[in-house]
Amino acid sequence: MARILVVDDEIGIRELLFEILYDEGHTVELAENAAQARAARLRVRPDLVLLDIWMPDTDGVTLLREWGSQGLLDMPVVMMSGHATIDTAVEATRIGAVDFLEKPITLQRLLKTISNGLAREKSGAQPQPVAKDLTPPANTVGTNEAMPAASAPSSSEPAAPSGLSGNISLDQPLREARDEFERVYFEYHLVRENHSMTRVSERTGLERTHLYRKLKQLGIEARKRSST
Repeated sequence: MARILVVDDEIGIRELLFEILYDEGHTVELAENAAQARAARLRVRPDLVLLDIWMPDTDGVTLLREWGSQGLLDMPVVMMSGHATIDTAVEATRIGAVDFLEKPITLQRLLKTISNGLAREKSGAQPQPVAKDLTPPANTVGTNEAMPAASAPSSSEPAAPSGLSGNISLDQPLREARDEFERVYFEYHLVRENHSMTRVSERTGLERTHLYRKLKQLGIEARKRSST
């Protein structure tokens, strides 16, 4: 797995990318501006950088050019923006970016771009030209449809918690009974998917943001990892 630096001034984007990449097993460092990105780059060389173009202090293209002039652009950098033009994307690639992601970003596109960038880093291949079609697909990160296809079911699914076998008391108010059922339901799927929020989101049909909110509401720890 890789060490990935995410640079974006929008906290919602940073947190969402963190959760997705964390679920994929990567080590993730966050920076909300160019100053933090510079410090992070000097601390430890990341294996890949996701760099937003429009930031309030120094824009991403300027930071990219700065790293290049200082000999620090020795890792793949993927630019991100919801407002950039084709010319901006081409310019970033000319400077040294390996790819460009148009916001809103599809989950499959994000993971594929990261995989390609890391593979290119290992092989030493040169950046490929940025595609000229920057129209974002309909299914984007933050929607259920954007989730990748489910992995093949395991031959040995975890046993359903006892609460799903009829042990939830019906002699209680509906809200409490519903919360009890939902707690058992989500704990079951977390165990089943080894606490991968991407797969739990797909299995349960909840968008990731709503899923995290629901788990927090139910008092369920979302990031617990299997010891195996």
